[in-house]
Amino acid sequence: MAKKHRGLKSSALPRTLAVSLAGLRAGSALAVDGVVQRVMGRGPEEDDSEFARREARRFVQELGKLKGTYIKIGQMLALFGSQILPRVLVTALRDLSDQTEPLHWDALESSVRDSLGERYCELDIDPQAIAAASLAQVHLARVRASGEWICLKLQYPGLAQVIDSDFDAVVRMLLLARWVKAGRELDDWLESMRVHLHNEIDYRREASNTLKMSALVEQVQGSTIGYHVPQLYPQYSTDSVLAMEYIEGFSVADPDMARLSLERRNALAKGMLELFFYELYDWGLLQTDPNFGNYLLRVDDRRKKVAQDELVLLDFGSVLECPEDFLFHLRQTIDAGLRRNKPEMVEGLIGLGCLQPDASEEGRKLFAQFCQHLLEPLRDPERLPAQYLNDKGEYCWGKSQLMRRAAALAAQSTMSRHFTTPSRDFALIARKLTGVFNFIVALDAEFNAYDIVQPHILRWREREKRGAKK
Repeated sequence: MAKKHRGLKSSALPRTLAVSLAGLRAGSALAVDGVVQRVMGRGPEEDDSEFARREARRFVQELGKLKGTYIKIGQMLALFGSQILPRVLVTALRDLSDQTEPLHWDALESSVRDSLGERYCELDIDPQAIAAASLAQVHLARVRASGEWICLKLQYPGLAQVIDSDFDAVVRMLLLARWVKAGRELDDWLESMRVHLHNEIDYRREASNTLKMSALVEQVQGSTIGYHVPQLYPQYSTDSVLAMEYIEGFSVADPDMARLSLERRNALAKGMLELFFYELYDWGLLQTDPNFGNYLLRVDDRRKKVAQDELVLLDFGSVLECPEDFLFHLRQTIDAGLRRNKPEMVEGLIGLGCLQPDASEEGRKLFAQFCQHLLEPLRDPERLPAQYLNDKGEYCWGKSQLMRRAAALAAQSTMSRHFTTPSRDFALIARKLTGVFNFIVALDAEFNAYDIVQPHILRWREREKRGAKK
């Protein structure tokens, strides 16, 4: 008889029951609250009541207790759901943390042994996890033959079997709580989320993307820093195990990184930004989960004013291979925004599905202003806002509070009747750009980005011209 894995529960009933009960309770409470708000004369455009906020937080707490896929699904709802879900729920979902207590090795050992087969005996795996998240945890392992240390990303046992039932349970909760209404738009939105969730646990796909990105970054020349993708060990990689080179480094949020010279912090920040434009304009392959844990800084002697530091790229579970028409419209929107060409910018936004073709002039103006605002750091230096520049005329990313200002404008834009729910791909790109900007802010960098983005745009324009002539 096969040994039973102790990990995620294979039965969905206890987990889905807790979510369904939370959904019913929240639905009933919010229905009552809606009546109260109408009696008080408050409209849906006004601030959410404390009652509604409390019920949303209570439901999110239920997700947190269930852990595993429910946390990941909640985080995806927070990312993709701002135009489908009530604001009060999205706000509460953003508090879900991906950090979790790792499973005991006893709950993983049998599953890892089965997955690796005969290869299992070639490794000495440290039973103590060095990191844990909602879908997997990471262990160090020593290759017995060589003595080399590698990293094993281990998917939680039974995850593939419960992921769909857990997702369906959350959808039922949303309907029971009256937070969403059934319909074609909801179905399309949920299907996009489901595909994204399955991609995150597809280790074969992640291994393939790792090899692709490794080959691409090796071609980069003349960057302010070096890029490195850890080596993949295919002989120890399976459907549920991903074996990678072990690399030591610093998180960008480490206080020691803030003490690097401004020159080195600027170089690292520029390298992160340029990587985004390589992905967008040159490769069409974007890593769309730019949280700080997916990068390491491998630095030289920290006392040096100038050094050749390196950005290590760690995780390729959330990689977007963009369709060509989507890429064209996104590239066009950025290019047009920097040239202040409103008609082309609006055309790009319509192509991305973010603006309705029949939008009024007011609606077009609103969205064009938002995009130009978000692209502020990339402008020609002569058009950068003076209040955010240092005495050398360089843009101060931290001082600008760009993300806070952009969020306020985004909230205003979504209230417009001309607003259309963005596609999953656009939401992922928005997350990527936000993450890149936050990375630069964490380094408290001061530099102008115009000369970084322009070469990528110019190369793209030339490719478009050559393509048009064929």
